[in-house]
Formats: sequence, C-alpha cells, structure tokens
Amino acid sequence: MLYNEYKDIVDRSVSYIEQHLLEDIRLENVANHAAVSMFHFHRIFQSIVGMSVTEYIRQRRLTHAGGELARTDKRVLDIAIEYKFGTQEAFTRAFKKMFGMPPKQYRNYYSSFMTPKEEKEMTTKLPQGWIKGGSHPEEYEMGVNSEVVHQGKTSGRVHAGEDANKEGFGTMMQIFKANHYLGKRIRFSAFVKTDNVAVSAGLWMRVDGPENEMLQFDNMQDRPIIGTNDWELHTVVLDVPEHSAAIAFGVMLIGPGTVWIDRIRLEEVDHKVPSSNMFANEPVEEYNLPDGPVNLEMNS
Repeated sequence: MLYNEYKDIVDRSVSYIEQHLLEDIRLENVANHAAVSMFHFHRIFQSIVGMSVTEYIRQRRLTHAGGELARTDKRVLDIAIEYKFGTQEAFTRAFKKMFGMPPKQYRNYYSSFMTPKEEKEMTTKLPQGWIKGGSHPEEYEMGVNSEVVHQGKTSGRVHAGEDANKEGFGTMMQIFKANHYLGKRIRFSAFVKTDNVAVSAGLWMRVDGPENEMLQFDNMQDRPIIGTNDWELHTVVLDVPEHSAAIAFGVMLIGPGTVWIDRIRLEEVDHKVPSSNMFANEPVEEYNLPDGPVNLEMNS
C-alpha cells in the first residue's frame, strides 16, 4: 500500500473522529469508515500520526475540554462527562498529565490572565523560534492562537484581510542547519485548518546548498488547500543531500484568508515514503560525453 493511500485512510479516520468526538467512538466503526481492516488500521494510524488512535481521541477531547474551561463557566464534572471521562477524578488526572495543571487551576489561570486585549496581542506575537517572511509579509497577521487549537494550548495562525495581494504570500517559518539530517529523507507534517482561503494555503519545505542554491523544494502547489477546511494532516517529504547546508520550513498563505497550524513534526522517514520534491519527476536529459574537449577553434 502506498503512502498516499495511508494518508487517505488517516484523513477519513480523523474526519470521522472529529464528527463523533462527543459520542462513544468504537474503533471498529472508525476502521470501517476508513475502509481498512482493524489490523492494518492501528498500524497505519500510528505510523502516520505518531500516536495510537485511542491516544489521538483522548488528546482531542482534552483539547476541546481545555477550551470549555477557559471560555465557559460549566462545571468541571459536566465537562468531564461531556468528553466521555467516567469520573471527574479520571478527567483531572488525564488533564493534568497533558496540560501540567489540574482543570480548576487551568481555568483560573486563563480567566485571569487572558483578557481580550492580551488575546489580541497573542495573535500578533510570533511563536518563539519562528520568523515572518514572504513577498508581502506586512499584509499578514501572524502569531500564536489559543482559540482554534488541535492539540494542547495554542496553535500558529496566519491571517490576511480581503485587500491582501492575491499574487503575494506570507509565511511563518523557521530555518536551521542541515547537519543532523545529511543523507536522510525527512518528513514535515502538521495538522492544518483553514477559513475562507481565497487562493491557497499549505505547508512548505526547502533544502539549500552551501551557495544558497535550492536543492529540494515542495510548497504543496500541486495539492493546495483552498476555502474552509477542518483540521487535516498534511505532509511534505524531501531528501537532504550530503552537501546540504540549510533546511527551511513553514506554513504559507497566498492572498486573503486564515490558516492555523498545529501538532508539527519534523522526522526522518524510510525511503519507502515517497518524496514530494517538486523537481523529482522532471526528465533528466542524457548526453553522450566526448573523451576530451572538442572544436576549440569554434568552427561551424
């Protein structure tokens, strides 16, 4: 089975889980919806998402519960029951393990700390280690977001208004030395959500050589994210040649709209996972090379 088929299975699974998050989810039903056997389902989901489907469901429920705690006055017990935890004690243990504090402390912290003004400032403050780039970065608002989250407390957000140049783009990105990945194939993956993206959005990654020449590149140009879409896993896979100097990656938005990015991973993968390098399928012209220089006289 090809990697793209694996991803399709995960996409169908995630979609089913999101639609039934407040219901009792039977793993057999998720596997059936994904059109794959239970045996293969667990193995495929783990290999693509990086966690078991049971853990994925648990973390998604806890993330939603964190939002409820921060923005409503519902009782902790009611939230625990709503998100399918048998007791408040079980919910508290799981919540503390994921967020580092019990539910009531989490609520007190965010209700006292996150004023509307501070939430606005948060959305325009870049996450630590990330930089702002693009052809028209001044048209794009980039920062940390606590309202739309896939896992945990925050996500990254890039937004542009209706007057944004539809031929320009903005990106929230990182760049680092390639030393630890030389000779390896790496996968950049993240869950992405979009709202009213007019032109396109997507992940991107680039591998550069010592003279800043581009060795490998993919910006999802052949599979753009357009319009409004719920959380979905997207990936970019590139090789890092031995003479590589730097790797850059990020999330990009072209034109008006909003894109959120969460649960980002950068990892080495087996070469059985196909590369998404945009230049990988370009034909290579073959030449019959002479044994030495010819026609130094420049004769016609």
